[in-house]
Amino acid sequence: MQRFDKTTGFLIADPDNNYLNTLPGYNSVLEATESLILSASGWRKIFAIEGGEESTTEKISPEDYIIASIMALSFSSFIKKRTAPRKPLILLGMDSRFTGPAIADAMTRIFINQNIDVRSLFIVAAPEIMAYSAVDSNIDGFAYISASHNPVGHNGLKFGSNGGVYGGEESKELISTFKELIADKNIITRAGISLNSFDKSKYINVIDSISSWKEKAYTEYLNFSKSVIADSNHIKSIDNMQLELKTAAGKRKIGIISELNGSARTLSIDKEILESYGISVQSINNKPREIVHRIVPEGFSLDNCREELEKWYHKDNRYILGYVPDNDGDRGNLVYINEKTGKAEILEAQEVFALAVLSELAFMSLNKTPESPPLAIAVNGPTSMRIDAIAKTFGVDLFRAEVGEANVVNLAKDLRKKGYLVRILGEGSNGGNITYPAAVRDPINTVFSVIKLILFKDLFKLWCNLSGKKDLYKTNYKDEYGIGDILSTLPPFTTTSAFDDQAIMKIKTNDHKVLKQKYEEIFLADWEKNADFLKDEFDIHSWKELNYEGQEEKLGFGMDFRSGLEKGGLKIIFSNKVGLDTDYIWMRGSGTEPVFRVLADCMGKNSKREEWLLKWHRSMIERADK
Repeated sequence: MQRFDKTTGFLIADPDNNYLNTLPGYNSVLEATESLILSASGWRKIFAIEGGEESTTEKISPEDYIIASIMALSFSSFIKKRTAPRKPLILLGMDSRFTGPAIADAMTRIFINQNIDVRSLFIVAAPEIMAYSAVDSNIDGFAYISASHNPVGHNGLKFGSNGGVYGGEESKELISTFKELIADKNIITRAGISLNSFDKSKYINVIDSISSWKEKAYTEYLNFSKSVIADSNHIKSIDNMQLELKTAAGKRKIGIISELNGSARTLSIDKEILESYGISVQSINNKPREIVHRIVPEGFSLDNCREELEKWYHKDNRYILGYVPDNDGDRGNLVYINEKTGKAEILEAQEVFALAVLSELAFMSLNKTPESPPLAIAVNGPTSMRIDAIAKTFGVDLFRAEVGEANVVNLAKDLRKKGYLVRILGEGSNGGNITYPAAVRDPINTVFSVIKLILFKDLFKLWCNLSGKKDLYKTNYKDEYGIGDILSTLPPFTTTSAFDDQAIMKIKTNDHKVLKQKYEEIFLADWEKNADFLKDEFDIHSWKELNYEGQEEKLGFGMDFRSGLEKGGLKIIFSNKVGLDTDYIWMRGSGTEPVFRVLADCMGKNSKREEWLLKWHRSMIERADK
């Protein structure tokens, strides 16, 4: 009998129905895995049976149903090793993609067969399921069905525990286990037996318990988010922060447009938590699967929100900010009102991260005592050097890791073990931020960082004083200021957007080791040829190379400073006549999409400089790819 979700009306599953009448052949399953990308950032492929990236079908192929089953077997083996002889308890959730329930059906049957207790949350925001896994010590891990910012026809898995996704060795073990299972020609039969020999009554209980566990996750996430905003677990501190923000919001009224694009955040805490702090909220596209534009929250994907914000601002000038999440709701980018023009504008991902970092570092600096540990922030390789300048202004140390949320989170953990206080971290190239104790990006945390910067004038005043703009604040901003005013005080940098057309390259070379070696040879030759031009035109006099792997940043040129498959990021940093780092070019093969990502980051507002460096960079990669 088909079972439907009480909140959304969507089909959850039919425990009585065997999805597979006949098992697919081994070779066809193996062929279906060829497009599967396995990385610490997630396991992803197109699951829509029609094969279209933007397909909204709920059906997946028999081959992909088996693949989902093998993914569940991989996680079962992994989690049981860590809990034996005790029976494991895991969370299972998904974003709002249409193929999520079919994948969850296969996985739930496997988990029950493997004697694993499952608390299913159905459609739930990624930060919500992760927060729940962090605060309940009985939960051993989570499996989250999502393809994050990939198109809606894609889907996949994220695995983790204690509030964040697995990284490093745990991720490698999971991938290795999956590859071992898929290499076994008997795996189809094994998966088929597991799919058909589960306890049906347990499955029905899992489905019937969804509402109660979702309510529990919602409450835990709401409380957890309030503790993140207050930077404290103490009720009194949480209440004080809420009162301070609410009082400030009563004086400087703020309204926000929440354009949720049918994502998992449509069923989450957003409206409740914002309004509880005195923020007015207008939500649009706020029903799950009400997906009206591409999922990645970059560029034109923010146009709906920008238009809605501008419309509301002209009716009610409280509305000065808007945000758009991706489908699993763990990242979000912003639009804002330029109060000088009355127009709504889109913030670049790097700018969003810069505002959040500025806010949190100012807050930490104001509350720092002589006994406080040294402050640090952790970012990824392609985060703009604007963040270096902001960190330096506050006297905060900055450290970089490889692209990937888990890498940055683990770097922050290592820094805390060394005695640093790491409040904020993240991937500036993707937007959003991770605010400790959260271990995942969260648009709610991003929004509240920006709100603090607007409402708590001492934060912006401190920044202006430290950055040499004291008179500017005194003259122009002491009464009221907007996001555009704050942006004008940031260190000026021009950075390629991670989702600009020129930031993505299709390459033929599968061996990144060979590609990087050829690139370095071409770079040395081009440097000699272009040295005089670079000096005269851009004041670029020297360079250095950095390579990123996991939590490591390695200074040095050539393959001796890389290891393994060499799939990490490579960066060339350029310096001016006095040795100041002014620009960089960066490249890396994506771990979740079949593309090569590139960007240029340049000090100053000079788009032609960024365009020239990026064009040169791309040409060297193209020549290395031949």
